[in-house]
Order: sequence, then C-alpha cells, then structure tokens
Amino acid sequence: MKTIVIPADKGELVLCHNAQELGREAAEFFLRVAAAQSEVFFVALSGGSTPALMYEQLAGAEFRDRVPWARGQYFWSDERCVPPEHPDSNYGLAERTLLSKAPIPRERIHRMRGELEPERAAAEYEQELRRVFKTEAPQIPCFDLLLLGLGDDGHTASLFPGSPALDETLRLAAANYVKKFNAHRLTLTYPAINAARNVAFLVSGEKKASALRQVMHGGTVPAAKVQPANGKLLWFVDEAAAAQLD
Repeated sequence: MKTIVIPADKGELVLCHNAQELGREAAEFFLRVAAAQSEVFFVALSGGSTPALMYEQLAGAEFRDRVPWARGQYFWSDERCVPPEHPDSNYGLAERTLLSKAPIPRERIHRMRGELEPERAAAEYEQELRRVFKTEAPQIPCFDLLLLGLGDDGHTASLFPGSPALDETLRLAAANYVKKFNAHRLTLTYPAINAARNVAFLVSGEKKASALRQVMHGGTVPAAKVQPANGKLLWFVDEAAAAQLD
C-alpha cells in the first residue's frame, strides 16, 4: 500500500496491491474514523463486491472487537428498489457480511426501504435522516464517513450519467430513474454526499480503470462531482483499477 499524489481537488489516493489489501486498508480507515468520534458515529454504507471485502474484514477477528459499534448510526448511500431479502439489495449485502456479525443495536440501522414506491421511499429516507441527525431544512446532515463505489460508466451511489438526480440541489435523497436499467434507484444526492467529513471511494478491478482515469483527468462523469466542501476525499484503489493512471 502507498499513498499517491493526485490533483488537489481529487483528494488522496491509497494504492493497494489487490482487492484484499484494499478491503483491509479501508477497514482500518473505517476504524480510525469511528474511534475518533466520542459520542456518535454517522456512516453511510455502500453496496458492491469491493465494499463487501471491507465488511468482511470489519466482521473478522482483527477488527470486530475494536470498532465502537454501539456508537454508530448506520445509513446507506444508495439502494436498489427491491425488498431487503432480495439478492441485489445493498442492505442485504451489508446484513449478510457485517451487520448480523457485529454487536450493532438494530434501532441504529436505517435502511432505504426499497420495497416501497420509489418517491415515497426517498421522501421517508430524508425524513429519517433529519430525525436521526436532528437537522431541519435547509441544514444538511454531516456524515462522519460516507462510502462510495465507482461504476464502469462513472456513476457513484445511484447517480448515473444522464439521470435526473444529478441536478438535485435541495433534497437529500432521491428516487432516480436510470434509463439503462429501465428502473428507479434510491440514492443520496450531491448535497448530502458533499457535506460529509470523510468520503471514501472503494474501487477495484480493471473494468473500473477507464472510469477512474476520467475522474482523475477532468472528466464529467458523475463521480467527478463528488467534492466534499469541508471534508476529506479518499480513493482506496487496487493496481488493476489504477492501470490507466499516470
């Protein structure tokens, strides 16, 4: 693992040898951010196979008893419009790999209700965010850590190229219609994402190399618009994903 100098507005890139090392380094960062919070730790989890590697590390012997789980409030950056038991559910992935194995009080887990009508689910999630964070509009909740992935088309969370939620400036959560899937997704919006104290991308595999290069070299893909206003931006990247970077 080594830290790479990248353009100042792109944050910090942690280059890992492979996906397994990436998962461990991301878990170590998760632990550091959680332990730094003396009262409550607000985190937005992500879906995908790369975050799952981090979840497995956190649930394992090295990390499980070191994380202050009971201080956490656990949210999601996006969700598919499916029930929680569906194999595509981001909540379901986190439940299988982490939540069911860590001593987390169930009332501190706040999933996006993908089984509901999408607009209703997004509106209810914004209400839940404001209730738990104790913030009223126009204030924006501030996550201590927000986890994201990167799609091979440059999307992040469920902010896809050409989708309507890219232009959202007021709502914290949106039901975003994704044309390529002919389906809605639930997603946090840029205002919610860019208010976080720490935003961490987890990017693994050669299929992500082109999208990562676009982000780092001034492209206009959705992930490039993740720029925390007063927070830290990190990229945990393996060598395969970084293959097209200078």
